[in-house]
Amino acid sequence: MRICVFLSAADLDDRYTRPAREFAELLGKGGHTLVWGGSDTGLMKVVADGVQEAGGRLCGVSVDFLAAKARAGADEMVVARDLAERKRLLLQKSDAVVIMVGGTGTLDEATEILELKKHGHTDKPVVLLNTAGFYDGLKEQFRRMEDEGFLPRPLTDLVFFAEEAVGALAYLEAVTSAATAAGQGVE
Repeated sequence: MRICVFLSAADLDDRYTRPAREFAELLGKGGHTLVWGGSDTGLMKVVADGVQEAGGRLCGVSVDFLAAKARAGADEMVVARDLAERKRLLLQKSDAVVIMVGGTGTLDEATEILELKKHGHTDKPVVLLNTAGFYDGLKEQFRRMEDEGFLPRPLTDLVFFAEEAVGALAYLEAVTSAATAAGQGVE
């Protein structure tokens, strides 16, 4: 499976890097490909290192103004003109999406994939990995949107909330297996 991960390129403390590393190792050991923003800094580097060291493949999608921070030695690296093209390529090259901790860029990427799902423009499974309760407030906001009629589809159709790395990957593998058994693609 080609799993797109939206996450921060910031240097973060152990409460975020340890679970990210755990997810990366699971992804790599499972023979999956990481599709990510291509950066070789911060949490993006932690995840790319973990995937590569565990035997997984790396597909990076950087952007012109960050190309100097792109990871050398990725199995594939594409440099997009701008952030809009980068998001399009990240989604095009992946079978599923995991949203990890991050800032405004991660939030932008997360809301875009959820908006595409909401309108039926993608059926890719999306997991929000709520490391250390980082997305508790966002989870509450999404539930309020659902409760008050702002979402035309149930929240559970849009995103799966996982508290642990193993649960995130298990969900993706189960959904993908079920789609394959039913003769459907993920997208």
